[in-house]
Amino acid sequence: MTIRELEPKLIWEQFDDITKVPRPSKKEGKIIEWLVAFAEKHGFDYQKDQTGNVVIRKAATAGFEDRPCVILQSHMDMVCEKRSDVEFDFENDPIRTFIKDGWVYAEGTTLGADCGIGMAAALAVLLDETLEHPAIEALFTVDEETGLTGAFGLGEGMLTGKYLVNLDSEDEGELFIGCAGGIDTVAKFDYDLEEAPEGYAFVRLEVGDLLGGHSGDDIDKGLANSNKLLARFLYNACDTFQIALAKFDGGNLRNAIPREANAIVGVPAESKEDFEERYLEFGQMMMEEFKHTEPRMRFSVADVEQSVKEVMTNDDMCALLITLVGLPNGVLAMSFAVPGLVETSTNLASVKFNDEQQVVITTSQRSSVESAKLYAAQTIESVFYLAGCDVEHSDGYPGWSPNPDSSLLAATVECYRNLFATEPKVRAIHAGLECGLFLEKYPHLEMVSFGPTLRGVHSPDERLEISTVDKFWKLLVELLRELK
Repeated sequence: MTIRELEPKLIWEQFDDITKVPRPSKKEGKIIEWLVAFAEKHGFDYQKDQTGNVVIRKAATAGFEDRPCVILQSHMDMVCEKRSDVEFDFENDPIRTFIKDGWVYAEGTTLGADCGIGMAAALAVLLDETLEHPAIEALFTVDEETGLTGAFGLGEGMLTGKYLVNLDSEDEGELFIGCAGGIDTVAKFDYDLEEAPEGYAFVRLEVGDLLGGHSGDDIDKGLANSNKLLARFLYNACDTFQIALAKFDGGNLRNAIPREANAIVGVPAESKEDFEERYLEFGQMMMEEFKHTEPRMRFSVADVEQSVKEVMTNDDMCALLITLVGLPNGVLAMSFAVPGLVETSTNLASVKFNDEQQVVITTSQRSSVESAKLYAAQTIESVFYLAGCDVEHSDGYPGWSPNPDSSLLAATVECYRNLFATEPKVRAIHAGLECGLFLEKYPHLEMVSFGPTLRGVHSPDERLEISTVDKFWKLLVELLRELK
């Protein structure tokens, strides 16, 4: 069976079409062209702003003309992560989907159901002539994943609706009415090189097959961070083995918990065997430490075939490793206002050597409390400053403050209750959504976010639970019909 054969057929057909269109963050040109072609083919009015956002409009059905317009919002970009052994070009290749045990997966890459399934739902509403609904504005934003660029740059006059339904949530049965704000803190660590010591043997250390995941929604799940693990071992090995560091590379995306890291390390040739044994022993210790959350964790070591001519100076290597070990990572505070909600967190996302004798270290902080978000960024900044790094912060984005008295929320809860004879959970989420920025531009908006169940988001384990898509669709259709 292919995903085009699944029910509800219309939404799965749109999702299948979307998976065939490359759409990396900041490179959404192809999906923008596809959306414009979709609107023109089906005779819908549409508008595109200078940022690249697209809104497609559909008139109200008969008898619904006097009801407020509803905005159906999703983002068109996807996180592009793949397994290291998979050949894939995210700028040109279609996602290869398959079905297993009631879930839809991609072959070795992210699936893009975040937020492709939200896009598919909005497109299905536009196409389905059997539905009853008020006027619809289907808004598709660019670059949600790496900077909320589309929401920041949303053009004037793009929206006229009173209600906004964000289709970017990942837990069926849960309605979201608030989210965390975020900011990125990036450091550039300059280092000097020296000749590789004579009599040294170089090996490639690797940690991989971690689960990874969303740096907001999964930050409290006890997952390992590959950058922290590798830095932890090297920090301990500095004095014991007099190591020399030629390279450290870990993680890719600011909003993903890093799954893989590797380093090219030299030790005196007579210590090589002992060093390798110690690394694998460390791996066994980490497997035990994370046995409840990281079932596939892998540690490996291999000889470096090419000769290594230069390494970091010892002082710079020590300063880098001290910095990586000292950086906070994970949950910083839980919320007292919403029990069980992560309030503040930070993620050591990536460590990259560039061609300018710099190490670029990218971190991301989130919080539902604006002052706590800024303090978390300052905490990270201070560690970087102690190491002599140049530090920059992104502009950041605001959180979305919950409005439990929203009439849109009340209508959504009632629809869910009537459809499924159970109460949905109403909650805030630690991940970032674009809703806070929409509220800044359109303060009158009432907003709610819901979606089907996704797991492993922002990692090659991303999967979409098939049975929840039907419930997601039914709730959306019912809400559009019943919303007064």
